Amino acid sequence: MPRLQAGAHPQHLLATLLGDYDFAERSPIPSAAIVHLLAEFGITAASARSTLSRLAKRGLIEPVREGRRTSYRLTDKAGQVHDRRIRHFLAFGAAPVPDTGKWTVVAFSVPESQRDQRRVLRVRLQEIGMATLFDGVLIAPGDRRDVAARVLAELSVGTAAALMLVTFDSALFGGRDPLAAYDLDGLRARYDDFITSYTPLLERVRAGAVGISEALVARTKVMDAWRIFPDTDPALPTVLLPPDWPLPAARSLFLAIHDNLGSLAEIRVRNLLEKYIGARAAEIRAYRSDQYLTDD
Repeated sequence: MPRLQAGAHPQHLLATLLGDYDFAERSPIPSAAIVHLLAEFGITAASARSTLSRLAKRGLIEPVREGRRTSYRLTDKAGQVHDRRIRHFLAFGAAPVPDTGKWTVVAFSVPESQRDQRRVLRVRLQEIGMATLFDGVLIAPGDRRDVAARVLAELSVGTAAALMLVTFDSALFGGRDPLAAYDLDGLRARYDDFITSYTPLLERVRAGAVGISEALVARTKVMDAWRIFPDTDPALPTVLLPPDWPLPAARSLFLAIHDNLGSLAEIRVRNLLEKYIGARAAEIRAYRSDQYLTDD
């Protein structure tokens, strides 16, 4: 699913909304209703309709003719991807990451004449959680050989790379500490910023000071802010992290806001769509973390 970015890009926003609420078993929603829903976030009608067209072309939503009007729903494939992604977002940080003592190491040598391929390779490996220890040497805790091998195969650089699972010995890497490959100070700062930014909102939620309109927007924004961490945190073994690592506090804050605003946001979505889908609006439900963390 597209990621909802800062500034609420319409495509990311709509994908998040369609995935964060159960629209009566993902039944079709009239395009006019979607335009009205996106207006709650300051998205113009023209931009909303353009967004529907672009997401349909990308295969994330599909049009359904209902009489003279066009409705849309998530495709089956997009729904499956959403379920995996949302479980990933909500489960991230729920349990300590075990330390196997093993590290995946990728060492590659791509000629200077192929610098673009070298850059793409490094970016793709970083996307699967690997970090640069040296130029041409990337590492990640645990066994990630399968996903790393797929990246190497896709980019056709298998013969120019070595893929190993090793017990990390700094002596093999010039005395380099594997944690030096990670910007833990920067990651801590991002967690601290999240906690600082959203703690006042949780206090207002607990005080009953958030109305239904604000609840819908705020719930989407906190998901937007949180989802960056599961995609960028390298999930290092817990024993390697400082004892005051802020992930648990940030996760608790996120879930408290997301779940506690669910009922209010749900009411707002129903109110916005009722005139378009009638009694079906009463069936709309906001997904909550316990649904994803307990279901098989």
